[in-house]
Amino acid sequence: MVPEIDQQRFAEAHAAGGLVVDVRNSGEYRAGHVPGARSAPLPDLPLALAGLPRNRPVYVICQSGGRSAQATSLLRQLGYDAHSVNGGTAAWIEAGRPAVTGAAPGAPTATPEEAR
Repeated sequence: MVPEIDQQRFAEAHAAGGLVVDVRNSGEYRAGHVPGARSAPLPDLPLALAGLPRNRPVYVICQSGGRSAQATSLLRQLGYDAHSVNGGTAAWIEAGRPAVTGAAPGAPTATPEEAR
């Protein structure tokens, strides 16, 4: 069973500086993401593990909850205190919470596949 966090508790954790990892593809991320969320598309998640701390909770978000549940399961198997955000970015935005567009600072503007 994958631990989930509801939108209200996630909003509180986010406001307190919680670490958010967005596992959607880069195009989805650029279209709108939770402020401060790190982009780590699900297929590339293993490459992002070195930058994730094990000493604090990690809140994993996608569009609606499916990919974040997969990523959370993987992270928990590897010893991370990971929690899937119930309802994902769609529920975050639907609740009127802020979203940021564009790539993360320092991130490439397109994946090699998207640049073709």
